[in-house]
Amino acid sequence: MPGPSRDRPVRRPLSVRGSAPKRRGNSRVRLAVGRFLLIGALVAAGLKLVHVQGFQADALSAQAEQQRATPIDIPAERGSILDRNGNQLAFSVEARALYAVPRRMRVEWGKALEKTPRIGSFEQRIATIAEDIEKALGTRVNGQKTDRDTMFAKLSLDTTYVELVDNVDPAKAALITDKYLDIGSEYRAVRVYPNGELASNIIGAANWRKNEEPPATHGLIGLENSQDNLLAGSNGRRVVDTMQGNDDVVIPGPDRSRELAAATPGKSLELTLDVDTQYALQRLVTDYTRDTASRTGSATVLDIRTGEVLAMANDKTFDPADFGRATDAELRNTAVSSVFEPGSVNKVVTAAAAIEDGVYQPDSVLQVDGQIKVADRVIKDAVDHELQDMTFTGVFAKSSNVGTLMTAQQVGQDRFAEMLRKFGLGQRTGSGLPGEEAGYVPPRNQWSGSTFGNLPIGQGLNLTLLQMTGMYQAIANDGVRIPPRIIRAEVSADGTRKETPRPEGVQVISPQTAKTVRDMFRAVVQEDTPQQTGTGPSAALPGYQVSGKTGTAQQVDPTCRCYSYSDYWVTFAGIFPADNPRFVVGIMLDRPTRGQQSAAPLFHDIASYLAQRYQVPMSAEQTPVVPLIL
Repeated sequence: MPGPSRDRPVRRPLSVRGSAPKRRGNSRVRLAVGRFLLIGALVAAGLKLVHVQGFQADALSAQAEQQRATPIDIPAERGSILDRNGNQLAFSVEARALYAVPRRMRVEWGKALEKTPRIGSFEQRIATIAEDIEKALGTRVNGQKTDRDTMFAKLSLDTTYVELVDNVDPAKAALITDKYLDIGSEYRAVRVYPNGELASNIIGAANWRKNEEPPATHGLIGLENSQDNLLAGSNGRRVVDTMQGNDDVVIPGPDRSRELAAATPGKSLELTLDVDTQYALQRLVTDYTRDTASRTGSATVLDIRTGEVLAMANDKTFDPADFGRATDAELRNTAVSSVFEPGSVNKVVTAAAAIEDGVYQPDSVLQVDGQIKVADRVIKDAVDHELQDMTFTGVFAKSSNVGTLMTAQQVGQDRFAEMLRKFGLGQRTGSGLPGEEAGYVPPRNQWSGSTFGNLPIGQGLNLTLLQMTGMYQAIANDGVRIPPRIIRAEVSADGTRKETPRPEGVQVISPQTAKTVRDMFRAVVQEDTPQQTGTGPSAALPGYQVSGKTGTAQQVDPTCRCYSYSDYWVTFAGIFPADNPRFVVGIMLDRPTRGQQSAAPLFHDIASYLAQRYQVPMSAEQTPVVPLIL
């Protein structure tokens, strides 16, 4: 069969020619479907837009507000600390910290510049702000530079937040924030101590802590710390707009905050201190400690009928405004936080027990040798002497260790231990003063044979100056020991005053015994012939009867763990006036090395001030001179 002609074109298969019309039909279908879907999507979007804008607008706006709004605390106003007459010892003043958010300021100014090119560059803007800050605040605020160059440099930083200056007077801060809405201010409270170092060991210190949550003024030491909850009050709450991603940065500007709950101011503390007496005591103690070259010195004045602390001073103090530079010794309230062996001041316990139990009378005569053996110990008097007749009054006026131990043996160990407890030794006084120590008295069941050779003469136990002063308060107050206190009342912001309940008294000895002991101890300041002169005549104050007791206690030498013959605690406790008691004064000197090495002259100076300050009437009669050694 012949093949096809080469000149004739080859025909394509019919199947190929028939596919083209079919492909054109599918395209029309897809186009129609696409159009339908597009129209449906647009209709759905339109319906959703209408639903959102018409029906959900308020709800979504509220949700957006909640996302950028941040609740923060409104700091409460801290209460003041006052003396008994309402004089301010510590109070707070309101201040402001100025801040900016430079990165946000730059963005906002860029937007404004696009609309109004003639307003000037961002650098010109912040230069104007920096110049106005210097005009309003000067070149320094509390040691912080506020000159225009410093402010310009801070505003130029590429950061979300910068503090420009802290502790600015609110009125001056307002001059800036009212003019420039992109400069913000934060609340601050500056604690002020108008008397500087006066009573700082008692009051303590507080400062603003901006990095705490919530930021507020908090007490660091002293009453500022121990009474922090009462002084601080309760913070309020408000809602502010904050930077996205940083709730700590509040966006400056008006109408960006609202108050949810108001802050409740803290209560003020009215102390028992008298600021004038405190000033005089602090000056006298500081000077006398320096003059005697003592390592430390402290004194306390109590009102004998109430137990209130009228003054409490230490030679080492600090300025609360410069708290960070104070040493540990300056921060301590030595009168309650340091314990010491009282020495002969403690002999009042033996005297009171003997009179109460009828062992001796003031004019009873004891034959006192120069030394006495107790168990394996031999105790001597401070001055060597042969056997001599001493009146019972003379035993304490001459501070005879031997005569005191002879008396204690007549009283008995159990009775003596009970009397120590009644006088409050070995237990905190509950004065309200922070850092108070309890002291130490060996438990009765742990006494050895020689223990009773130490305790009656004031060694082998320790106490605080406040405890020691409290012992003599009981003698002055007809035998009733009233625990001392430092807080007199709480005062609310509206002026409502709530008196602190007076502690319940402890009847240590009878009123008659207290008077007898008080009269006996007048002989301590008696001055006559050498044999009839007490150990503390320099404590006497002309025109007034004074009752008191000197003390000199050996300190422990750490090298040999034995009593030192060169280092002493020197003490004095006195009642003024003795015939009509109003005040009791306790004094402690640690290691005096110059001068009299006695605390009696300091008592004289303190009593002299008290007589003038409180216009104390002179005694009706002079103190009688009584026989001490027969």
